[in-house]
Amino acid sequence: MWFKMPVKLWDSWRKDEDGAAALEFAFLSIPFFTFLIAIIEISIMLASSSMLEGAAQDAARLVRTGQVQQSGDPEAMFREALCGHAVILDCDVIQYSVRTLDNFSEAEEDLPEVDEDGNLEDDDFTIGGSGDIVMIRVSYLYGMLTPMLGDLFTNYPGRKRLMMSTVVMQTEPYEF
Repeated sequence: MWFKMPVKLWDSWRKDEDGAAALEFAFLSIPFFTFLIAIIEISIMLASSSMLEGAAQDAARLVRTGQVQQSGDPEAMFREALCGHAVILDCDVIQYSVRTLDNFSEAEEDLPEVDEDGNLEDDDFTIGGSGDIVMIRVSYLYGMLTPMLGDLFTNYPGRKRLMMSTVVMQTEPYEF
């Protein structure tokens, strides 16, 4: 007797053909999935920005301690440090500029320029030596995937968002 009740309930629900639940789900599913995709996209964008900042800090630490300057190929070691930390970013899109400055106030005046496509105009790599002031600027063009969200959060054509990180430091006296 107990097994007849679920069958009757199933039959009464199956025979109900007004479609109100399906229609409500259809109306609510579009904004729900749009918000869900937007949350995922923004999370990935923020994680990428954080990862770029961490990669710049890791590469700067190697410059600060003189490990990059004392290596056989400084630019290759610097790029390897950047790409080793930024695992979800496309390493071919990461651009960087490393300059030696005379003083810290020069960093505010002498920032590398970015062209209309989001590329660094100055991609110098002058790392300096022991006790020098070095400015490292790293940039990445992140491509947004969601059309409507991409139009809101981008600052370059083609639904791209420019992310930048700048580190200014004085290298340690590593030459003894």
